[in-house]
Amino acid sequence: MTTSGVPALVTAGLLWGTGGVLGTAFGSAAGLPPTAVAACRLGGGGLLLVACAVAGGTGRPTGAPALRRIAVIGVLAAVFQGAYFVATSLLGVAAATLIAIGSAPVVCVAVESVGARRRPDPVAVRTVAVGLVGLVFLVGAPPDVAAGTALLGALTALLSGSSFAAITLVGRRPVVGLSESAMTGWSFLLGGSLLVVGFTMAGGSPTPTVTAASIALLVALAVFPTAAAYTFWFRGLRTSPASTAAVIGLLEPLTGTVLAMIVLGERLTVVGLIGAALLLVAVVDTSRPRTVRA
Repeated sequence: MTTSGVPALVTAGLLWGTGGVLGTAFGSAAGLPPTAVAACRLGGGGLLLVACAVAGGTGRPTGAPALRRIAVIGVLAAVFQGAYFVATSLLGVAAATLIAIGSAPVVCVAVESVGARRRPDPVAVRTVAVGLVGLVFLVGAPPDVAAGTALLGALTALLSGSSFAAITLVGRRPVVGLSESAMTGWSFLLGGSLLVVGFTMAGGSPTPTVTAASIALLVALAVFPTAAAYTFWFRGLRTSPASTAAVIGLLEPLTGTVLAMIVLGERLTVVGLIGAALLLVAVVDTSRPRTVRA
C-alpha cells in the first residue's frame, strides 16, 4: 500500500477544521445544543451525499455486505459524535479534543500492527508521537475536575476516538455494490437519526430557530466539513494506510485553531505555536511518498 491518497486526506483534514466555527455559528443562530448540531450535521451531509449518489445512479445499496457496512459506519458515526459531546461536557473542549483526536492514530497503528502480526511501522510511530506532542501543546492542559468525572470523561473521549479509528479502519476497504457517496450518505443519515433518538430519550427535544442565516450555516456545515470532507477522506483511504490517515486527521484541530483566530479573534500562545509547528511536521513526515506494508 502506498501513500498516494495523501492529497485527498489532507483536503479532508482541512475541511474538517471548518466544522468547529461553522457548528458553533449554526448552533448559536438556530438555538440548538451541540448534540442537536451534530445530528443536523450528519443528517444534512448524509442527505446531500445520498442525493448526489442517486443523481449519479449509485444511490441504491446492493447486497447484504453493503447494508452491513452502512449499519456499521452509521452506528460508529453516532457513537463518535455523541461520545465526543458527552466528553466535552465532563472534561471541557480542550481535554476531550486531546483524548478523542489524539487516541485515533494510536488505535490505528496498534490495530494495523496486530492485524499484520508485525512491529509498528517506525515512521508511523514517529509521526504519531510528534503529532500527539504537538496536539498537547496546541490544545493546552485540561482544567481541574474531580477524579471520578475526569475518569468518566476520559473513557468517553477514548470511546469517541476509538470510534473514529474504527470508521477509518472499516472504511478503508471498498464494498461491491456500494459507492463511497452512497455509503457515507446512508450511514450519516442513520447516524444522525440515532443521535436524534438518543437526545430525545434523554429528555431533549429542542426547537430550532429557522432564519436565513441558520439555513445558510446548516448548508455550509453539511457541505464542507461533512459531505465534502468525508468524501475526500474515504477516497484517500483507498490507497493509504489507516495510521497515515489518522495522523493527517490531526490537521482538524490545527485548521480549527487558525480559523478561530481569524474569525473569532482568539489568540495562540507561544506554546500553542510550537504545537502547531509540531503538528505540521508530523503531517509532512507521514505524507512523504513511500510504500507501506498493508
